[in-house]
Amino acid sequence: MIFEKLTKIMAEQLGVQQQDISMETLLRDDLAVDSLDLYNLGMVLEEEFNIELPQDEINDIETVEDIVKMLKEQGVEE
Repeated sequence: MIFEKLTKIMAEQLGVQQQDISMETLLRDDLAVDSLDLYNLGMVLEEEFNIELPQDEINDIETVEDIVKMLKEQGVEE
């Protein structure tokens, strides 16, 4: 499942607990993610899922659900 794989990656990259991440988690407010964190996360996701994410869309991400939607739009399967 995309969400489970995503939360594992996010926990490793951002130094947070996987169980603290939900679809409604706000990246900036709840996880203190900044633009550099988002860029790095985007790079890891591109490599992990073998996709290319539009950089302008990465900057607009607010929630974990936004990331899941973006991954699905890029053809990542559940």
